[in-house]
Amino acid sequence: MLRAILFDIDGTLADTERDGHRVAFNRAFADAGLAWHWDIARYGELLAVAGGRERILYFIQSDAQEIPLAQRDALARDLHKSKTAHYAELVDAEQLQLRPGIARLLDEAHAAGLILAIATTTSRANVDALLAHTLPTAATWFQVIATAEDAPNKKPDPQVYQVVLNQLGLSAKECLAIEDSALGLRAALAAGIPTIVTINDYTRDQDFTGARIVLDDLGAISLPHLQAWHTSA
Repeated sequence: MLRAILFDIDGTLADTERDGHRVAFNRAFADAGLAWHWDIARYGELLAVAGGRERILYFIQSDAQEIPLAQRDALARDLHKSKTAHYAELVDAEQLQLRPGIARLLDEAHAAGLILAIATTTSRANVDALLAHTLPTAATWFQVIATAEDAPNKKPDPQVYQVVLNQLGLSAKECLAIEDSALGLRAALAAGIPTIVTINDYTRDQDFTGARIVLDDLGAISLPHLQAWHTSA
């Protein structure tokens, strides 16, 4: 029986990557006087690395090896902090929108008495900023919001989903995860949670083996659809 729906954030609740996080990273680089620029295609490649700070460190290792090893971690932390502030400014300016069907599905699930939760390895500051401006009422409906601060092991590690399950006191089979990427799908499946995937331009060509179903978006999907996919073999 489905008792809870667990949502990823970036790319799932809202299209945040291309015109949100990517732009914020580039502004942080410019502030720091760095000539780095992640275009749309390059950022898509870097999304294979989960976590903003980890993404910066990977980029330094691959594209900016002139940065001394002893300085890389501190630089990545400073850049990520600046990027988070720029991301909040973009959200405040209403540059990011919910994906199709999300607001309606949240309304339906809440009305039906289902538990709602968030399982993401982005920062709590990013989650709070997005919810405050896109879901000011529904934000209070999420019983658990687990973020990078709660689960430092990034997806595809299942840690964040295990944190959510522990806090909810539910079994994996009582939940349904909604993800947008192969990394997220692997994390949810590793925790034993049935998962549906809603793709975006960055993730549509990834391997989603194991997903209950893969959709372009949730615009035409109702709660009964989710319940049916949860129980399907």
